[in-house]
Amino acid sequence: MTTTEELVAQVNKVLDDIGIDMAGVFEEFNIPALSHTLQKNLALLSELEGELERRVGETTPSPGGISEKGRDPHLQWIYRKKRNRALALERLRAAITAHKMALSLITANYEFRLGKTPISPDGLKEEELKRVRAIKKPITLGRLEVLPYLAYSGDVLRLLARENLSVRETFKDIKGKLREKGTVQTRGLRIEVEYWENNRLKKARLDLPADSDIEGELRKRYGRRFRWRVLSFVRTRGVLINNHYTVDNLALAYAILDPKKGAEKLGLDLFRYYFLTSSTEREGLGIYPDMRLCIDCHYSIFDLPFREEPDFRTGYGSMMIIRKCEIEELLKGRRVDINRIPNHLLGGVLLYGISPWDERKVSELLGIPEKELEEAIRRFVLSGLHTTLFADTEKFRKFMPKSDRAKQFLELLQG
Repeated sequence: MTTTEELVAQVNKVLDDIGIDMAGVFEEFNIPALSHTLQKNLALLSELEGELERRVGETTPSPGGISEKGRDPHLQWIYRKKRNRALALERLRAAITAHKMALSLITANYEFRLGKTPISPDGLKEEELKRVRAIKKPITLGRLEVLPYLAYSGDVLRLLARENLSVRETFKDIKGKLREKGTVQTRGLRIEVEYWENNRLKKARLDLPADSDIEGELRKRYGRRFRWRVLSFVRTRGVLINNHYTVDNLALAYAILDPKKGAEKLGLDLFRYYFLTSSTEREGLGIYPDMRLCIDCHYSIFDLPFREEPDFRTGYGSMMIIRKCEIEELLKGRRVDINRIPNHLLGGVLLYGISPWDERKVSELLGIPEKELEEAIRRFVLSGLHTTLFADTEKFRKFMPKSDRAKQFLELLQG
């Protein structure tokens, strides 16, 4: 049985070899071969992670509190050994995250066929790779150009050190934006109410929206004999991606891809991701591990792609995503009316209704065909949902039926 130090050396050796081999894989950019290599690497790395995690554990002692004079050389050796183990585990997890992100990105954008038979990415066999075709899906999620720049060896900082100053500055900028906590929003109020009922004084606690008429709402529930006080505010705050391995890989890949506009491109890709997918799809995609399924506060990275818009203001991109997530909740149980509209086109319809943009701008921004978007808007109008989901329905007027018979049919559908 190998010792822990031998296992650490083996892990580092395997990761070094992967870093060297992956550079050659991207020279041809053969999608089936790339996917097979990633699957093979991931299986090996996951096995090593399980064994190393079992031996190293989650916490390691730190010599930071020991004075320079009081440090025993034997203790220093123990601490150094433990630190090397922890660093190997961190490197291994970063590499595993990079492989998972790459596989999810490929799966989201390609489907594989062996002849006419669909085949799953984890069912690829080496002897069949030459006969397997990768077919590009019509809608692009994420950005395939970042695939060569993910940290497959787990050495994020070593890879970054090879790049010039502009790449390193962009890396820090992207990482800072992804780690920032969203601007606090007061979502509601938690209230304690004292009221009289059957000549007895009673207490109750309830949550109300922040913009509600508190006095009016309480009067409806408890009559005129009550008093209330605010116990606390219901606020939201948190990072956009709660996984530092994902953050490191994204910051590295986009910084190398475009040192000048890497952060802006990432912001646009994340914005598209929220509009082209449903919350259910985002649960299983895994392109951005541990990213929020929906957001409820402002993140500055979503402002970057829209700074040139004439009506730009702080929170521009975030507010559209927040509104889209709210509409997704409202549509639960009502999708039967629009079940013929795919999720990516539905996202385009919602963006059309939320934003000041026309259908051409929406189709260019999300990368969806304009004709398909227009047809989806027409179907959405026929369902009548636009009148209940959007305050301003003037934009949808040009998609209303033109003939009298079609107008009568629409009126019957909408009751």
